[in-house]
Amino acid sequence: MTSLLGTPAEPISSTFDSAQVFGLARDSGLTGRGGAGFPLWRKLAAVAGRPAVVIANGAEGEPASAKDRFLMAYQPHLILDGLQLLAREGKAFLYAPAASLPSVAAALAQRRDAVPVRLTAAPDAFVAGEASAVASAVAGRAAVPADKLVRLAASAVPTLVQNVETLAHLALIARYGPGWFRARGTADEPGTFLATVSGAVVAPGVVEAGYGVPLGELLAAAGGAAGPLSAVLVGGYHGGWVPADPSLPVSSAALAAFGAAPGAGVVVALAASACGLRETARIAGYLAGQVAGQCGPCVNGLPRLAGTLRDLANHRIWPGMTAEVDRMRRLVAGRGACKHPDGTARLIGSAMRMFAADVDAHLHGRCLAEAAR
Repeated sequence: MTSLLGTPAEPISSTFDSAQVFGLARDSGLTGRGGAGFPLWRKLAAVAGRPAVVIANGAEGEPASAKDRFLMAYQPHLILDGLQLLAREGKAFLYAPAASLPSVAAALAQRRDAVPVRLTAAPDAFVAGEASAVASAVAGRAAVPADKLVRLAASAVPTLVQNVETLAHLALIARYGPGWFRARGTADEPGTFLATVSGAVVAPGVVEAGYGVPLGELLAAAGGAAGPLSAVLVGGYHGGWVPADPSLPVSSAALAAFGAAPGAGVVVALAASACGLRETARIAGYLAGQVAGQCGPCVNGLPRLAGTLRDLANHRIWPGMTAEVDRMRRLVAGRGACKHPDGTARLIGSAMRMFAADVDAHLHGRCLAEAAR
């Protein structure tokens, strides 16, 4: 079956009007591949009848993800085809790190598209890929998130931000049809997704699979585990820790019990010899430094939360520590100017549940990972 990882595609020759593109999105069940998993057709409905600014988002600020860079390097025409399908009546931009722009520019030079595509370099920052930050950067402002209550589709200039993988899928759906797309995945989550598999695996890389694929098959596609595993981070730095169960389906329904979701397809295997608390504290420290500086939960809450988790991971124990982690996590969630505090709190909550035995051991001056070495 043709896939995103198949032979690089030539520019699509067929043309579709807006109603046909809407039908492709609705009938295929295509959802966003940038992390949120929102149905594409619903976004299209929100801007229907109005010329929109359409932005292909390849910022990929998530450190554990490489799929978008892979697509821009090896399948830029699929991304540009999808962008043209959505931007027929508006303006088109592609927003990505400077290192990814040359391959896209080379592809653009081979095309004669109806809508010119303008390239915008994305800064190297975690929050720079958030939809409102993308729109701000393309408009010439700072790449920081706007208030999360402001919907881009409802703004004075309707703006549609789509992950580059989503656009590549749309281009293939235009070629082969919604039924072809639904032949993979599940009824609730049709199609395939690109997963960046890393950590304690033999051959880290980008692989493609249908939603619902057993976790063990994803790891096997990356050469298999390099040794015993204690857990797997699914969904990236705003995702959640799940058991290293080879039979666990990678789907939103199956992962919900662990506070996780497929998200942007990040899968990080954690070796049994690595401490899950220390790894989460490292990630939390990184996220606390990747803030827009616009609200208290980010400026004050996340650093304090990360610091408390770091103390726990390094056996600097003080009374009420675990209760403070839970209090701070609940305090920052839902109160930020954007979703960054929510995602960070979700990751830490997931770690406290998944590594509950490790938490108890650290409170008593021990580390289970060290004992297993």
